Amino acid sequence: MDKDMMDKDLADSVVKKAQELGASYAEVRLESFDASAFLMKNDTPEISDFQKSYGIGARFLVNGAMGFMAINDLKKAVVMKRLEETIKTIKASSRLLKTPIKLASEAPAKHEWVVPQKQKLQDVDPKDKMEYLFDVRKAIKGVDRTQSFLQLFESMSKKYYTNSEGSMIYSETPRVGLFYLLTVTGNGDSEQRMLEHGASGGWENVKKWNTIYNVGQEVRALKAVLEKGKAAPKGDVKLVLSPELVGILVHECCGHPTEADRIMGREAAQAGESFLTKDWLGRKIGSEAVTVVEDPTIEGSYGFYNYDDEGVKARRRFLIKDGKINDFLHNRQTAALMGIKSNGAARSVNYSFEPIVRMANTIMLPGKHSFQELIEDVKLGVYMKSFTEWNIDDRRWNQRYVGCESYLIENGEIKTPVRRPVLEITTPGFYERVEACGNDVKFVAGECGKGEPMQGLPVWMGGPHIRLNNVRLG
Repeated sequence: MDKDMMDKDLADSVVKKAQELGASYAEVRLESFDASAFLMKNDTPEISDFQKSYGIGARFLVNGAMGFMAINDLKKAVVMKRLEETIKTIKASSRLLKTPIKLASEAPAKHEWVVPQKQKLQDVDPKDKMEYLFDVRKAIKGVDRTQSFLQLFESMSKKYYTNSEGSMIYSETPRVGLFYLLTVTGNGDSEQRMLEHGASGGWENVKKWNTIYNVGQEVRALKAVLEKGKAAPKGDVKLVLSPELVGILVHECCGHPTEADRIMGREAAQAGESFLTKDWLGRKIGSEAVTVVEDPTIEGSYGFYNYDDEGVKARRRFLIKDGKINDFLHNRQTAALMGIKSNGAARSVNYSFEPIVRMANTIMLPGKHSFQELIEDVKLGVYMKSFTEWNIDDRRWNQRYVGCESYLIENGEIKTPVRRPVLEITTPGFYERVEACGNDVKFVAGECGKGEPMQGLPVWMGGPHIRLNNVRLG
């Protein structure tokens, strides 16, 4: 949908009418969302998926109670009737409210931003997109006894946000991603690997991933692990983790537990709790080598945005700084409860869901060491390059990661494959053992799930190679 075709006047009218009906605060997101996906299971293309949606999501604060409405029938009379019903319901529920909801103050913003595309996704013929998957499959078939599931997906979100404080923000965000699941079998056993790439922008990103070459390398590595992999060494060893492992770790045991709504108990019956409390701010949790940031402002990233879904300007958040808990992720409601400003972490999957506290791009910042320096003084250790399985408890304290492509390190050299080394560790135990960080940073993409109903949102996870000391592997 073209920007000029979006009914911004209708969105503005909802805000105005809500105030007339007694709302002390009103916000409206008018959003169109177009998405498509191309699938291939082994050599067989599957039915492609195409989605279109257009509607309004709005929140209102009335007598200290918050209510939400979503509607995709945008005839003005229908929208206004739904608005009146919503305000009436909020007023009734406010009588039962013990503690009025408050929002942290925020200056109004007027801004327009569009993520650029060097090669627009809509200009690439669907046949060429399907042919790309065929080329990826050919590279996989170069290794015997391999199976694959491939999915190429793209979307365009166009959004107009306005609120009763004077904010008016328009954005266009194209995204493209690729997910693959690889399975290699042999000798009655198997190894499996999954990975996702994603970016905001155009088709040029697909070319950057160099997937056709990389998947060939991946299946060969899986075959080597399956045929030659040895058990992990016993006792305390040093462990070198790739940016992929670092990414999933900081996402799960830093990003999620620092979500302020989880800390305050809202997520307890949905996505879980957090071991963190407000008292943890400033408290040491790891070595001084550890700094973890959450940064939606990285251009081209999968989780990129300039303003969140409450109209708050995006910025980099230092969740862990020099080994200490430094900040939590906030929306305007959780920020008000802690007496601070929101740091722009409210996101929604589309107009029909309320915005909640979410991650965007979670990264451990790099150090000064080359990869060779990380391994050169390791007498006995393991290098975990990728993972095949992970588990973490609801409070984000205990966690378990099973390596996929992994290697023994002896006397500073990478040796034979190691089969399924298992890292079981607590969150503080992980951060305390980080003794050195590499000077490289890489990212993987993912769909982060949270909320009820579930909202899956695009994120990046990453960091440098890092080295842990005194780790006991299973």
